[in-house]
Amino acid sequence: MRKNVFYFIVLAVLMCASQVRGEVSSKKKILAVAVDSLQLMMQAGDSCMQEFNTFEALKYYQKAYDLAKARSQNRAKENLGLPLEHLEKLPKERQDEIIERLKYSAEQSAIVDCVVQMKLANCYYKRANYYKSAELLKLIPEDSLSHESFRQLALSYQKQGDLDSYIYWATQLVNRYPMDGEIVAGLTLALAQKNQPEKGLTYGLYYSLKDRNNILVNRAIADAFFLKRDFTAASIWYEQLMEQGDSTFNTIYSAGMCFAQNQDLNRAYKYLQLALVKSGMQHFGCAYRLGIVCNDLHSYDEGIGYLDLALEIQKPDTAIMKAITLSQGEAYYLTKQYNKAVEAWKHHLEYNPSSVATYYNIANACYNFLNDQQQAKVYLEKFLQAARNEEKPTPQLKEMIEKAEAFLRISKSGSIIKPKRVRVTK
Repeated sequence: MRKNVFYFIVLAVLMCASQVRGEVSSKKKILAVAVDSLQLMMQAGDSCMQEFNTFEALKYYQKAYDLAKARSQNRAKENLGLPLEHLEKLPKERQDEIIERLKYSAEQSAIVDCVVQMKLANCYYKRANYYKSAELLKLIPEDSLSHESFRQLALSYQKQGDLDSYIYWATQLVNRYPMDGEIVAGLTLALAQKNQPEKGLTYGLYYSLKDRNNILVNRAIADAFFLKRDFTAASIWYEQLMEQGDSTFNTIYSAGMCFAQNQDLNRAYKYLQLALVKSGMQHFGCAYRLGIVCNDLHSYDEGIGYLDLALEIQKPDTAIMKAITLSQGEAYYLTKQYNKAVEAWKHHLEYNPSSVATYYNIANACYNFLNDQQQAKVYLEKFLQAARNEEKPTPQLKEMIEKAEAFLRISKSGSIIKPKRVRVTK
């Protein structure tokens, strides 16, 4: 592939040299060189794309685009009709200013070769640069867009999360290609998500009149009915999907939810149980709903089991909660919100009960800032209990133990030894 690209570049140089050899300076021949160079860049880009090398292809397509843009701008300026009879009445400086502005406007409005733009946009799309792909494609007249480029334009906005732009371009695309099932499905669901399920269903149901077996479209129709809260219609479409071989979690779970909403508890139980197994027994909502359905069916022991599972699934990640609660306590303490600091540190101990420094810091806040000597004693005792279990206490920890022991010994006499906060790093 690299040899091919090298061949194109050498050929371009030789052709350019042959064109300008001698005293030939004709505008037509210069334009021919530009056209040949553009074609060579396009061919080099195509060669890279055949090898799935979008990195190199992008360079050649960008050069081709720049050449095509320059050519279009030059043509626009050459074809610019200047109102000379009016300009002659103006001062020379004013004439020059207006001419330059007209030329600039012509340059900006010049249309670049659509094929060049679409190939460059395709390269950006395949590299997941959806913004640049859409920016190029939206400038091309719709009747000049290929089907694939039209799809990439719509899908670029969908992948960027711009649902409004996706709906606009998907609508235009479906009007032109009404049997593009993937786009019909996306448009149906997008409209339902924008609280326009009826409008979305018109596209999906119209498509289904000709093709009842497109799983993507049928899913979108089922989901649109679900979002519309028409659970009876949604359940019919979900069951039809499963008959067609759709065994995805969302389809099975949504079917179960529909039957639960319609109080068809036996079928709700059947599909929710299948969905929970499909999720590897890890889906909180499914376990929770299944527990409720079991209770409504008076299968209380089974229901309790699923509800217990839901609670287990919903438990937060211990490592994350350790970090969050510890950081909360530090922040509250440093901003003098001592009550909140103590609560955060207590919460931290639920996830990290061996944190000796946290017990000490709670005692410090209670004694020095909250005037709660009793709480301070309780947490110093807890601190000592945890600290004495440390196999290799650091010099800092030994000092903290001595101070805590001294505080507890003489606290009855009324003497004051204030424990000080220590920084906890884990």
